[in-house]
Amino acid sequence: MDFEGLADALKALADPTRLRIVSLLNIRDCCVCELVPLFGISQPAVSKHMSRLKASGLVKETRKGMWVFYSLNKDRLAEIGMSLSHLPDLTDELRQLEQKGLLVKCE
Repeated sequence: MDFEGLADALKALADPTRLRIVSLLNIRDCCVCELVPLFGISQPAVSKHMSRLKASGLVKETRKGMWVFYSLNKDRLAEIGMSLSHLPDLTDELRQLEQKGLLVKCE
């Protein structure tokens, strides 16, 4: 990997919101609409963060009908030397939103 690519990936991870998104995607694939209630920001703002992560190659997208699901590109994260084991586990946060009925299921 060249210095420009490495710098771009590290810059994408330098934002706390994007780092939290990576931590959530480490648990499971997510749609933007599922992330909105977790961050308390607008859907376009979450989409912009996802676009930045995708542009740096850290996430991949898969289309299922009208929904776009994002997943981690673990190969790219390994290339830059990021260990996912160092990320906080946000499973409880997802579980609490689901219990409150705030986690949207896109299917």
